[in-house]
Amino acid sequence: MSGSLSPGGFLPGRHGIDAYGNGGFRFGDMSHRGSILMLPSGVHAWAVERADAITTSSLAAVLAEREAIELLLVGTGADIVFLPDPLRQRLKAAGIGLDAMQTGAAARTYNILAAENRKVAAALIAVP
Repeated sequence: MSGSLSPGGFLPGRHGIDAYGNGGFRFGDMSHRGSILMLPSGVHAWAVERADAITTSSLAAVLAEREAIELLLVGTGADIVFLPDPLRQRLKAAGIGLDAMQTGAAARTYNILAAENRKVAAALIAVP
């Protein structure tokens, strides 16, 4: 690996997820310990560690790029967690569909949809 995102870090461009687990992710010849946002603008370090900490505020970067996103995949960790209705409604009002699943499934689905040039983003909580 040639580097790692710093806290609050950013790697521009669209990247596939090469690996996940062990508390982090590998992508774009880098590794990162912690959660990440995969957005059309690039990969952002994401301070969320648990699904119950996902809020409109924690997804502000997603909402800022709403014109380029039709679907947000949320990897909620090792378990599937239902996200609160107000959060779902806020994303819907912004024109963004939402699908929550285990982080591994979200990472795999993101890779497939991104390879198809779909307007997809992912919010991925790191898993051990």
